[in-house]
Amino acid sequence: MISLPGYIGLRLLPALATTPLGLALGILGLVAACVIIPFSVNTRAFQNRAFADRVAWVGLLTMGLFSTLFVMTLLRDVFLLGARLTFGAHESAQLTTPSAWWVVALTLAFTLLGFVVARRPRLVEIDVPIANLPKALHGFSIAQISDLHVGPTIKRGFVERIVGRVNRLNADVIAITGDLVDGSVLDLSAHTAPLADLEARHGVYFVTGNHEYYSGEPAWTVELRRIGLIVLKNQHVTLQHDGASLVLAGVTDYTAHHFDASQRSDPAAALHGAPVGAGAKILLAHQPSSAAAAAEVGYDLQISGHTHGGQFFPWNLLVGYFQPFTSGLNRLKKLSIYVSRGTGYWGPPNRFMVPAEITRLHLVPA
Repeated sequence: MISLPGYIGLRLLPALATTPLGLALGILGLVAACVIIPFSVNTRAFQNRAFADRVAWVGLLTMGLFSTLFVMTLLRDVFLLGARLTFGAHESAQLTTPSAWWVVALTLAFTLLGFVVARRPRLVEIDVPIANLPKALHGFSIAQISDLHVGPTIKRGFVERIVGRVNRLNADVIAITGDLVDGSVLDLSAHTAPLADLEARHGVYFVTGNHEYYSGEPAWTVELRRIGLIVLKNQHVTLQHDGASLVLAGVTDYTAHHFDASQRSDPAAALHGAPVGAGAKILLAHQPSSAAAAAEVGYDLQISGHTHGGQFFPWNLLVGYFQPFTSGLNRLKKLSIYVSRGTGYWGPPNRFMVPAEITRLHLVPA
């Protein structure tokens, strides 16, 4: 934790602090960051929840800012090294102070822009081609929200705005693909309560993400069912839509067995007993990693989240090394996989270059 602020301080403060007071203030800021950031990711020790949320806001904003500041400082060092090799030591030395101020300015700008984007999810419209799709299912629509992460910085007001926007889409089905919460039912049920107002012709469906298991999954399953959501745990429903049938299945999170061996994610089990001649077979699975098993048992479409698309630069460039699919519409054999970038965010309220989204998918004939 100390090493990153230490690196930033060593590389930037000598160029920015022209007086002893400036240097002292810079060091004090770095020390404060080292203290506040750890508190922000574990505020459960605070009895006063309002105070805990304020600590989380300050700490998580600081975490996002320092993440960007570290990357910009690293890029500055690469730039200065290139300038030194190209123009010589004397000429490159003249860039030391201006480049440090550019790092600070760009970090502040990227953090502010990332915050604005994170708090305003955009609508993404996706057409998903399905082979042999019955005419009655042409245009069948699924509204997806994913990775909302209701918790320290995402509260009831944010959820209410999302519910209002999703309801205006008039979707045939609403799918919530996991990582809804970061906290207990006791702390957050008042903030997830607006989800009871979601409306779709064939209902609102939920599958667990890994964060539900961090937050007390059994209690959350009870709570979400209480407010009217249909929680699918390696199960399916068969929907009748204008004379055609559609199978909608859902699995527990890909890592659920680490928390409860009885909840091992199983796309095949979720399809057990489904009508063979259904016009489309759709799987809700939090993690894209479920796609390999889904493709083997004959699903037409998997709808996922989890990756956040990397959430903000430069992590969006690295997430592909850890996930088979990171965002958008993908293909594996005959299976289409749509991966949402997420409707909320985890940790820093920052989505620079990776916008949050509410998604509406339309089934269309291949």
